Amino acid sequence: MRVPRAVANFNRAVTNPMARSLTPWLPCLGTLEHTGRKSGKRYRTPLLVFKTRDGYVILIGYGLESDWLKNVLAGGPIALHKRGTAIALTSPRIVSKSEAAPLVTPAPRLFYRLFPYDEAALVLTRTV
Repeated sequence: MRVPRAVANFNRAVTNPMARSLTPWLPCLGTLEHTGRKSGKRYRTPLLVFKTRDGYVILIGYGLESDWLKNVLAGGPIALHKRGTAIALTSPRIVSKSEAAPLVTPAPRLFYRLFPYDEAALVLTRTV
């Protein structure tokens, strides 16, 4: 299931500014900090994130044309803000949701599978 672009635009303007203060503290949510591919501006996007052995998987709910995803794939520094800590991430790659499922640690795996976004997932590795 893909969320309609109208919902994405509403979330960007209304929901995301409010959610940024909460997502780093809630399970399976985090704020991804990335650099605009055209503007060079830093953005902070609240997203569903699932811990893996060496990084995180992020479900892609608004489709592959999402600006945050294009920014991450274009390069530049990426950081996930989770529980008051900024985690540097690298090596973004898009895979199917089912391909990423075994990477997700056991505790959140059921929630990952139940969540209706099924188009794709972004796998990121923690910078060492």
